[in-house]
Amino acid sequence: MSDKDVSVTGTVTGQQRIQALARVRALLLELGCSNDEIDRAVADDVLDLLVVDRMLVPADRRLTQAAVTEVTGVPIETTRRFWRALGFPDIGDDERAFTDLDIEAVHLFQAMVGMGMVDIDSAVQMARVIGSSMARIAEAETGPGTTPILMSSGDSVVDADQFAGMAGEWIPAMARLLEYVWRRHLQAATRRSMLHRARGTVEGISPVIAVGFADMVGFTVLSQHLGDEELAAVVARFEELAHDTVVALGGRVVKMIGDEVMFVVQMATNAAQIGLSLAEAYAGDDLLSDVRVALAFGPVLVQDGDFYGPVVNLASRLVGVAHPGTVLVSDEFRTTLGEEGDNEFDTRALRTRNLKNIGRVQLWKLTRSGSEPGADRRRNVRWERLGEVLRELDELRDRGERLVVGGSIVPRSEMLTPGTVGGPGSPGPSTPVEPGGGDAVGSEVELPREGTDGPAP
Repeated sequence: MSDKDVSVTGTVTGQQRIQALARVRALLLELGCSNDEIDRAVADDVLDLLVVDRMLVPADRRLTQAAVTEVTGVPIETTRRFWRALGFPDIGDDERAFTDLDIEAVHLFQAMVGMGMVDIDSAVQMARVIGSSMARIAEAETGPGTTPILMSSGDSVVDADQFAGMAGEWIPAMARLLEYVWRRHLQAATRRSMLHRARGTVEGISPVIAVGFADMVGFTVLSQHLGDEELAAVVARFEELAHDTVVALGGRVVKMIGDEVMFVVQMATNAAQIGLSLAEAYAGDDLLSDVRVALAFGPVLVQDGDFYGPVVNLASRLVGVAHPGTVLVSDEFRTTLGEEGDNEFDTRALRTRNLKNIGRVQLWKLTRSGSEPGADRRRNVRWERLGEVLRELDELRDRGERLVVGGSIVPRSEMLTPGTVGGPGSPGPSTPVEPGGGDAVGSEVELPREGTDGPAP
């Protein structure tokens, strides 16, 4: 490219490129690179990658793994285990990939174990959590449109100059922001842990909390008909609404799983507020479809920032059978809500359901007090009756699939029809077959008798 040349976009001239290379060369020399190394990067058109490497991981020396072991005294297998836990792949024995930053990290690893803060296994597990969390943050920071310094011009020299010009301020600022957020979250987590112990709970006993799931209806079908930009907008809006609603009402978002959000909160009252607010927020959003919401309450296992156990499993199963736009709660959740003495909510019994790997459970529909006047109630009854028919058809299909798989042949007179049971060994009237799940209209249903509000037996 000559000095007088201008690119098709009119952004780079030959003179600008020469000036950019001079600035980048001066920076890289200051960071410890040689002129030969810089010239090779220019010839290979990877000068931008060299700048990224040297600015993000500055180092006066590059060491092999064996050299790290010699300096730190930590066996190679231990350092490899720590390195993998942080999310980095194995490297060759002769590759000079380690820097003074890596040595400092190994020393910190040693100190944590040496002071008795954690044992080696716990330290490695903590490294695994840190690595996976930081990897997600890094991916988010480099996503399309999120970091202006990563906008490509198609010329590695110009891109290297652009990155170098902004990263000097951006990198320290982001590091300070990460530390600030970490301190705030550590403060909140430590307070929760201390309050948990102060309430007299024996150490090692699972905390008792509310667990909730919200799942966007029809996302799978929707995603197949949207382009990347439209789908990204839907996902971003879903996450924004979920995160803002949960956090504003005192909950914590545990994780986003595609079109589903999992959250936890200490009190059932707060969980009820969050669940209903989520249903209302998505119902009123022009871009998104309704959500199903489910809430359960009880002891959970907390490990590495995630939550496990039967209560989590129950909430996850309940959301799969909830009706779009509604909130289902478990028996234990309803009981706890009553014990907390909040009269803001109503619960209505639905028919029991047989949930996969859990068994038969009583379901309750959660609403705000006085939120269902007579006209809306009659519309809901008609909707629920239609849903019941569709659910029974799902059960028929499921039973037929099991019969085919099992190689059984059942006489026509004994086959299950919607609303009936039949055949020796078939489920009784109070034992409906678990449907296949998915986005069925009648996932959450109730069959009240005419003139009553109670569920059908």
